[in-house]
Amino acid sequence: MFTEIVLLPLVNVIEKSGERNAFCINERFYTYREFAVHISKIRNSLQLIPFKNKNIGLVANDDIETYAAIFAIWMEGLAYVPLHPNTPLDRSLDVIEQAEIKLVINSISDKIFPEVQTIFSSELLFKDLNLTIKTFSEDNLAYILFTSGSTGQPKGVPIARGNIAAFLQSFWETGVKITANDRCLQGYELTFDLSIQSFLVPLVKGACTYTIPHNQIKYSYLYGLLDDHQLTVLPMPPSLIRFLRPYFNEINYPCVRYNLLGAEASQVELISEWCKCVPNAEIYNFYGPTEATIYCSYSAFSKSGDTKNLNGLMNIGKAMKGNSSIIIDDQMNILGENMKGELCISGRQLTTGYLNNPEKNLLAFFQLEYNGSKQRFYRTGDLCCIDSDGDIMYGGRLDYQVKVQGYRIELGEIEFHAREYLKGRNAIAVSFENNIQNTEIALFIEGELANTKELTDYLKLKIPSYMIPAKIVVQNTFPLNSNGKIDRNILKKSLPI
Repeated sequence: MFTEIVLLPLVNVIEKSGERNAFCINERFYTYREFAVHISKIRNSLQLIPFKNKNIGLVANDDIETYAAIFAIWMEGLAYVPLHPNTPLDRSLDVIEQAEIKLVINSISDKIFPEVQTIFSSELLFKDLNLTIKTFSEDNLAYILFTSGSTGQPKGVPIARGNIAAFLQSFWETGVKITANDRCLQGYELTFDLSIQSFLVPLVKGACTYTIPHNQIKYSYLYGLLDDHQLTVLPMPPSLIRFLRPYFNEINYPCVRYNLLGAEASQVELISEWCKCVPNAEIYNFYGPTEATIYCSYSAFSKSGDTKNLNGLMNIGKAMKGNSSIIIDDQMNILGENMKGELCISGRQLTTGYLNNPEKNLLAFFQLEYNGSKQRFYRTGDLCCIDSDGDIMYGGRLDYQVKVQGYRIELGEIEFHAREYLKGRNAIAVSFENNIQNTEIALFIEGELANTKELTDYLKLKIPSYMIPAKIVVQNTFPLNSNGKIDRNILKKSLPI
């Protein structure tokens, strides 16, 4: 199915409409024919290398070679593991070791990983088109994404070709209809799974994908793309809309056909204001953890003002076709209507489990009798309930995972590295909303700390930039609750404005 749903449609577009634009990157257009040339160069190079491991590291640059590498890797039945170019070297080496990567593809020749063979894709010469379709097992991995881990070590989420095929089938059932004439935004980092929907959906339909470069301010660059190119499809996190909020009175883009919200909770109040800026757009709120392949549920935003919400957060609708959702309590009982508990997901889009992490798999996945058969479910860690219409109401996280700039992170990972620097002294990370209602991280240090900058510099060597605390607060002692546990709510309330 992956070949028929992903690869064949792309090859058909290349053969029939090779002169059409496939990408606009840094204000330069690339046709589908040019895209095919880059795919072929990389694929030809891959075919010369005997593989002992099917996981290929891919430095996630924003250029045509990087996107082409994804499809070259897929055409060879291999999987890519994105490595962000700005991630600390230690973290990238950890990912390389966990995924047993022996080969990295990099379009820029300024990053070398010790003891790992590298193909510098921008230096390859074109010989001939190499788009022959091979069929591989649906169980073959398509990619592995590494998310934040509470032990200080990122955890790998492997997604198979069959998972992606199931996602695309489910996505088209939502009613979103992309055509070759659409101009689609791709503003997510390639280390984040929503990027896959943002470039894959346009490419299989022959549309053009417009990216936002790493070195640009996203909301201002998006503003320019809308002005200059009249984009029609906007997959984006609500945080990007919050940055645009001061300019709502100046924004009017009737060209936008679809606005696909994702990556974090959507506030109804914000989207109600924003919808006037895209008056002709159908707005959808999509939801899905990495473990369930991009999106697994969705709801449509109602411009008439009757969008369902819980505490101001837009509902995440119903499970997409091929997926199931239930709410459970702490004893694994399935809860009834309007009863809050943990949202659990089942279906064809579900990963087989975390990479080489049986302990985490036992905690996150379980078997349960549901609708007459035994099904495998994933515990999302999200607090939800299902109303009488079958719509899922979203109530936030059950644990200490938070979304920052669309990335799901575990506060425990920040705490782990801070405590490491502090030689075991306690550190607590909490999330808070800044003055434009975007989520940021504050780090509380117990005891004394003469130089917070040195701690920040240390963390920059260990974790990605979006995990760096915006505030560091030093306290003599941490407050405790009645159970003798550190009271994070009191800490959060004590944050200086």
